[in-house]
Amino acid sequence: MHTPAPRDMPSLPFAHRLEPFTAELERDEVYEWLHIDGRDFDDADGGMTRFSECALSSVTFTGGRFRRARLDTVWLDNVRTVGSDLAETSWLDAEWRSSLLAGTQLHGSQMRRTVFHHCKFDSVNLRAAQLRDVTFVDCLLRDVDFAGASLTDVSFPGTALDRVDLTGATLTRVDLREATALGITSGIEALKGATITTLQLFDLAPALAHHIGLTVKDG
Repeated sequence: MHTPAPRDMPSLPFAHRLEPFTAELERDEVYEWLHIDGRDFDDADGGMTRFSECALSSVTFTGGRFRRARLDTVWLDNVRTVGSDLAETSWLDAEWRSSLLAGTQLHGSQMRRTVFHHCKFDSVNLRAAQLRDVTFVDCLLRDVDFAGASLTDVSFPGTALDRVDLTGATLTRVDLREATALGITSGIEALKGATITTLQLFDLAPALAHHIGLTVKDG
């Protein structure tokens, strides 16, 4: 599977159209061709907003409500979301680089053709989310909840899964072969729609045996 390479902002096809954004974010607005750089947003309310062909760099969102926001063709570099509500957001052709999502609510969100490069997910809620054509490259997913989520054509090259919950998730053509760790705490049965390596199968064997009630004793 082809792993997309990260892009710098000047290489974006819409880079020449970007204008600096210095105002505050507001609900139900349309933001196009904006570059948001070096900003801190505390408890911002950006629900129902739409971002199209925008770039965000060195931006921190602490708290805040962005439910049902729509982000089409958005590039994010060194962005931090801490305790932010991004539930039911829609992501299309988005690229994240070197970013942190901590305590972030993304349940019910939809992501398509989205890639994460060198990002850290810590205690992120992705319950009932829909991910299609999503790639996690060299990321860390710790305490991430995919319960009830749908993952289609998703891959994890160079990414470590640590205490990930897949309870009730549906996996279709999910490629885990290049993941560096498969720490799955719940929902091991959801892996029936995934592809793994033989070595990964050995690592997962205790959890799989426990799931089917298989007792393994030597001697």
